[in-house]
Amino acid sequence: MKQFLWPSIKLTLLSLLLLSGVYTLILLGVAQLAPGKGKGELIAWKGKTYYANIGQSFTDDRYFWSRPSAVGYNASGSGGSNKGPNNPEYLQTVKDRIDSFLVHNPDIGRAQIPVDLVTASGSGLDPDISLQAAKVQAPRIARLRGIPETSLLALIDKQTEQPLLGLFGPAKLNVLRLNMALDNLK
Repeated sequence: MKQFLWPSIKLTLLSLLLLSGVYTLILLGVAQLAPGKGKGELIAWKGKTYYANIGQSFTDDRYFWSRPSAVGYNASGSGGSNKGPNNPEYLQTVKDRIDSFLVHNPDIGRAQIPVDLVTASGSGLDPDISLQAAKVQAPRIARLRGIPETSLLALIDKQTEQPLLGLFGPAKLNVLRLNMALDNLK
């Protein structure tokens, strides 16, 4: 028994040092290379300050809508709904979102609605929407703002973030930045 006690204590102390100290410092160093130095990217818009990496609620028809949030866009309570795809309450929530989207976008068919406009992300704070989600909203916004749809599609193309190294993940658009650019569109 004594022969295992000292190695166990050493292994515990080594693990504590590596996982609590060294690993933390490595992550802190890597975060310094990210925009905002790991503190998030702050954007000032319309007299308020927002985090670019946290989803915002946009419900005005003159703006691109964000992905729904299961936590009301509250960053302190990040999380999904934890309801499975066969849960009747979840299915009703998605159906209500689809119906609402169709009311505000009468030119769009049910099959054209991208999934990211009617389902919340795992964190409930996704700041991005898919390219398809932006394009399907363009006719509504063009009509309400009196902007040619081609101008909106050009704006969408300009604001699209391509996958990392052209391989990892889909093309996406940050909704806050897209709506800021939309307000600056002449």
